[in-house]
Amino acid sequence: MKDAPHSTAPRLRAADVALSAGIFAAAVLVYLPSMSGALIWNDTDYVTAPGLKSLHGLWLIWTRPGVTQQYYPLLHSFFWVQSRLWGEAPLGYHAVTVALHASASVLLAWVLRGLFNGTALSPCLDGGEWLAALLFAIHPAHVESVAWISEQKNTLSLALYLGSALAYLRFDTTRGRRAYAWALALFLASLLCKTVTATLPAAMLVALWWKRGRISWKRDVVPLVPWFVVGIAAGLFTSWVERHYVGAEGGDFEIAGLQRLLVAGRAVWFYTGTLAWPFGLNFIYPRWVLDTHSLGQWLYPAAVLALVGALWLLRGKARGPLAAYLFFVGSLLPALGFVNLYGARYSWVWDHWQYLPDIGPISLAGAGLVFAWRRLRPGLRWVGPWIAAVLALGLGSLTSAHCAMFHDNESLYLDTLARNPGSWMAHNNLGLAWSKLPGRLDDAIAQYQAALRLKPDIAETHTNLGRAWLQTPGRTDDAVAEFREAIRVDPKYPDAHFYLANSLVAKGDIKEAIENYETALKYDPGLPEASNNLGILLCRTGRGAEGLSRIEAALRMEPDFLPAHFARGAALLQMGRIQDAQAEFERVLALRPGYEPALRMMQLIRSRQ
Repeated sequence: MKDAPHSTAPRLRAADVALSAGIFAAAVLVYLPSMSGALIWNDTDYVTAPGLKSLHGLWLIWTRPGVTQQYYPLLHSFFWVQSRLWGEAPLGYHAVTVALHASASVLLAWVLRGLFNGTALSPCLDGGEWLAALLFAIHPAHVESVAWISEQKNTLSLALYLGSALAYLRFDTTRGRRAYAWALALFLASLLCKTVTATLPAAMLVALWWKRGRISWKRDVVPLVPWFVVGIAAGLFTSWVERHYVGAEGGDFEIAGLQRLLVAGRAVWFYTGTLAWPFGLNFIYPRWVLDTHSLGQWLYPAAVLALVGALWLLRGKARGPLAAYLFFVGSLLPALGFVNLYGARYSWVWDHWQYLPDIGPISLAGAGLVFAWRRLRPGLRWVGPWIAAVLALGLGSLTSAHCAMFHDNESLYLDTLARNPGSWMAHNNLGLAWSKLPGRLDDAIAQYQAALRLKPDIAETHTNLGRAWLQTPGRTDDAVAEFREAIRVDPKYPDAHFYLANSLVAKGDIKEAIENYETALKYDPGLPEASNNLGILLCRTGRGAEGLSRIEAALRMEPDFLPAHFARGAALLQMGRIQDAQAEFERVLALRPGYEPALRMMQLIRSRQ
């Protein structure tokens, strides 16, 4: 490789700037309804936890897998910066996610323009890149990726992915070291946000094959070999993290190899269908039963292979359809069931899994429409722009309307259940949402019970039902029974041990409570409440030094955790360290002025001085 002064990259025109701004504005416009949305489902797992908001927390994000929901350190560093700017206020996160999606849409246009430039079809495809980018920006199947804050990993990683592709196309024409370095750096950055982008080197080979009709080993493959190595390594590591830290292992994931082929074949056609007909989109789709003895289920993977074969035979006349389909299926590969992903516990398919792969078919559609209307008689070419406008208006309207589903947890799960009544996850999570609202505890209990009727072996739901029984007078024994059932289903579920310990404290069984707090912390060392409660019990049973250590561990996890500061003050007072105890209670009062228990402890200290 060497730096070259000449570049065949397309020149920037005033019209290009206007079109880029128009696509960006269109994306923002259709997603305006999402801006008022709250944090939903697992957004709190991505918005930086209090214990990670320090510089030490940023260090942990990069060096300790498991402290964040997934090991995507650049993504979580991006969330870390945002948490410093606007805390947990959802508006800032929504605005950033929408801006990233809009930027990725514009970048898509420039990547496609770089591909189209210099080909024999370039005059016929001029403008197709902008239509494809517009369709990508406003397609309803992408709402889940843009309106759900957790999926900022999708929008950020795609922007970096497309930036890398754009830089690599420049390298392809100039063979310059600087362009290659930029492309590789952006590719690595995208992997640190979401490893589905590991498919980029394969995608580049498909794109270059479409452009030139052949692939050269030395020119095309060799420069991408390091990319394949890094991408495969990142994918394997992410798969390991999914199993060992996220929880993508166990009964829900134990499916045979042939069954995985059934998942893959049907999923490809599912995503094709939602892209072509984006009506009835849902958050959780039914998790269909896999039957390797069913001929009908084998028709799905057979049809995928048949379509690839047909497009291969047609490649002499048109390479575009085959290239788009190979890109689509290849980019879907990480989400087709061949590796365990935690989301497959609830459904084999998710709208956000098709966000990046949709680039292939949408690019084909945009370029194909422009190509088709340019071949019409001059007097009929006005029809093309009108068809594009009607299509854009329809898709944009659907997208804006679909944003309402992601406004808050209650809307999310009610809408999910309206389209998929068999979703035990939606029943469980709707129960959680209602349990936090005054007067809705009975409704929450009914939802938990509905979830357990659909799937009795859910440790989380047994735990949630137990928590609800704790809030119901006279149902403590029922709560304990639910917590014990949750532990029977999943002995490693920390929340069940934690809440069982709380219940046992109320019943006076301190010894077993200590054991369950210790078990909860064994399986999740990042539970400040469990650490603090354990410390309090240890102090109560004469193990003051050990108890103080546990309380201080809770404060390291969450520095402003008021109950732990109060407990530390009480422990220090018990140990005779009166001045240290006084300073701790003063910290409590600084966090919550007028806090009555701390005021009483301060009076007690003054009476001893």
